[in-house]
Amino acid sequence: MRNPSMAAFKQQKVEDFYEIGEELGSGQFAIVKKCREISPGLDYAAKFIKKRQSRTSRRGVRREEIEREVDILQQLQHSNIITLHDVYENRTDVVLILELVSGGELFDFLAQKESLSEEEATRFIKQILDGVNYLHAKNIAHFDLKPENIMLLDKNISIPHIKLIDFGLAHKIEDGVEFKNIFGTPEFVAPEIVNYEPLGLAADMWSIGVITYILLSGASPFLGETKQETLANITAVNYEFDEEFFSHTSELAKDFIRKLLVKDTRKRFTIQQALSHPWITPVDKQQALVRRLSVVNLENFKKQYARRRWKLSFSIVALCNHLSRSVKKKIFMKQDESGRTCESDTEEDIAKRKLIHSRRRSST
Repeated sequence: MRNPSMAAFKQQKVEDFYEIGEELGSGQFAIVKKCREISPGLDYAAKFIKKRQSRTSRRGVRREEIEREVDILQQLQHSNIITLHDVYENRTDVVLILELVSGGELFDFLAQKESLSEEEATRFIKQILDGVNYLHAKNIAHFDLKPENIMLLDKNISIPHIKLIDFGLAHKIEDGVEFKNIFGTPEFVAPEIVNYEPLGLAADMWSIGVITYILLSGASPFLGETKQETLANITAVNYEFDEEFFSHTSELAKDFIRKLLVKDTRKRFTIQQALSHPWITPVDKQQALVRRLSVVNLENFKKQYARRRWKLSFSIVALCNHLSRSVKKKIFMKQDESGRTCESDTEEDIAKRKLIHSRRRSST
C-alpha cells in the first residue's frame, strides 16, 4: 500500500532551492539536468518529467505512473542503485532530485579499454546482480535493465562503481496480483513480455543474460533487422554462441548466460542462483583461473560501439527529416512555416531503441 506522503510532492519552485545547470540526457518524456542545491551547495541531477495534461493526450506521463516511480525510489537505499533526494512539482512537470551519477554508461567506459578479462567483467556483472538482488528482495522488478540504465558513479578508477538508474517501468510484484504489460526495449525484453503473460522478477534475469552476452562479445543475441524479427527471435529463444565472437569466452561464462536465457520462468535462474554461479563466485582455484585467462572480445565490442554511436546519430537526423516532411505535408504548411525541430521525445526514444548494431544472422 502506498504511503500517502509519497504523493505529496513539494509545490514550491525547484529553482528557488536549486541552481539548474547543463542538460545531462533525455528520454521519451523526461530531461535530466545537472543542478546544485543552493544550500549547502551539493550537486545533484534534476529529472524533469513531463506530466500528461489530459486523459485523451498521449504526450507526457500519467500522474499515477510518476507516483509509482517515486514510491519505489523512496524505498531504495543501496550502493548500486541511484538515490532519490527530493521531489518538486509545477503545472507541467514533476522534478525528481536524484543522486548525480557522472561517470557515464558502463558500455561507454568498456569501449575505451584496451583489454578486459572475464574476471574484470564479472566485477561489473556482480555489481549489477547486487543491485538487482536488493530490488528482488523487496519484490521490486526493474523491467528496463539495459546498457543505457547501467551507469558509473565515477569512471576515473579501474573498477568504477555501478549505479542502476531509471525506475520509470519498475513495479512491486504482489502475491496473488497478476501483472501483465507490454513495455521495455525490444532487444532486452523477456519472452513473457512479448507474449503478454504474467510478469515477475524473472524478467529482469533475462535482461541480465542479454546484457552479459553483449558485454562479452559485442554481438546482440536476439536483435534482428526489424522489431518483429527481434521479438520472434526472443520468443523462439533463437540465439547461439558464434565462434567468431566467442572463441575466447569460457564455458563458465556461456553456462551463466544459458541459465538466464531460459523461456520457462520457473527454470530460469533466480537472482540468488546467479550470484552463486561459479562464474560469479568461483568455488575453486581452477574456476578462478579460467576467469582470469579468458578475455572479452573487445575488438568486436568496440566495432559495435562505433556503429552504435553512428547509427544513433544517423537515426535521429533521418527520423527528424522524415517526420518534418510528414508534418509539413499533413498540415499543408510551407517549409519555413512548419517550425518542426528535432527535439521530439518520440524521435529520440525510437532512435535509442536502435543503439546496438547486431550481427547479421546466418541463413542456416
